[in-house]
Amino acid sequence: MEKFVITGGKPLKGTVTVGGAKNVAMKVILAGLLTEEPITVHNVPQISSVLGTTKIVEPLGVHIKHINHTLHIKAQKLTEHKVPLELGGLFRTAPMVMGPLLARFGHAVVPNPGGCRLGKRPINRHIEALSEMGAQIEYKAGYFVGTGKLHGARINFEKNTHTGTETIILAAVLADGETIIENAAQEPEVDDLITMLNQMGASIHRSEKTITIKGVKSLGGTEFSIMPDRNEVVTWVACAIATGGDIVIHGTQRQYLKSFLASLDLAGGGWEAVDATSTRFYWKEKLKATQIITLPHPGFMTDWQAPWAVLMTQAQGTSSIHETVFESRFSYVSELRKMGAKIDFFDPEVKSPQTVYNFDWKDRIPGYHQGIKIHGPTPLHEAVVEITDLRAGATLVVASLAAKGESVLLGVEHIDRGYEQFDEQLIKLGATVKRMEEDL
Repeated sequence: MEKFVITGGKPLKGTVTVGGAKNVAMKVILAGLLTEEPITVHNVPQISSVLGTTKIVEPLGVHIKHINHTLHIKAQKLTEHKVPLELGGLFRTAPMVMGPLLARFGHAVVPNPGGCRLGKRPINRHIEALSEMGAQIEYKAGYFVGTGKLHGARINFEKNTHTGTETIILAAVLADGETIIENAAQEPEVDDLITMLNQMGASIHRSEKTITIKGVKSLGGTEFSIMPDRNEVVTWVACAIATGGDIVIHGTQRQYLKSFLASLDLAGGGWEAVDATSTRFYWKEKLKATQIITLPHPGFMTDWQAPWAVLMTQAQGTSSIHETVFESRFSYVSELRKMGAKIDFFDPEVKSPQTVYNFDWKDRIPGYHQGIKIHGPTPLHEAVVEITDLRAGATLVVASLAAKGESVLLGVEHIDRGYEQFDEQLIKLGATVKRMEEDL
């Protein structure tokens, strides 16, 4: 177990290049289960979530060689149809192998998913959809046991589900017949996966929220480079502006950041295009309070709200964040309060919560709130804080960089799930960061 010791109060300046998108890298590894031909994937971040996903497929017979930021994937002969239980508890990609394994074996045994705990994150939508495609699935002693030959079906997701959409795409590419996914997730990371699968010979077409997949007999290999990570871009933006700094970020696909950039304009944050994929972000003027509602793409992403909350601690007036995607996304609030932030919980007035919220409102966790109000500007100071999930961890790093004094962040392993050499990149921008072993 490691910790960060951060001395804040220094404006960050310089340039940084974001890595490949974590939420694509994890899924393209699973695509290796769908073909006997070699796949080469570039721009793969060296983070524990990606390395962990390789551990899920390797026991099944997939051979993976990781050289710098390139993965060489080959599954000429799959040897196993069961994912070890302990791997499922660590990574939320584990259940996604159900479709490819059913396509190759007609049998699959996968454990419950892990990853960051942002609420219940049930996979009932995935299981129900696979059942509609002909799979017989039972839950036994921590495993989902699936059998049967998959066929095309019309899947209508009641709620937007990024992982559910990708699960069915991976299942449908080799299924018999045509599968239509309605109310499909529109995130560009989903489309990046679709692009790679089509390069492999799949037949997938999107029309806004409808995705049509015509099953094919087999897929071939390909060489592919995954898109930059939008969440990492937003983290670096927060680092720049919260510290009063000035950073040029390479790998900013601004067409996928429109809702964030629009909110940044309202808040008075500075940014300007440098070239097609590079953007300068800087402290421009005193920040203004904003009212944010998180939504699936193309809305303001749920992953962006935590670092945004840090920026709003420095804004004039009272800001609000209304979280509609997950029922438990404010774990960082108690830690920011330790650093002097003035944040209150509140319950937004919602006429039809079952319709507004992207989770099952009737099954929500009692006592949780879906909104926070942030009062600013408030000077942040040093504290010892604990990281509970990936984005909360990045948020506490941003807050520590903006705060006066020396802060200690426990639970750095959560940050390592999504950020490659985060501390080393911060140091290059002028931050004072030490990675140390946690005290026993």
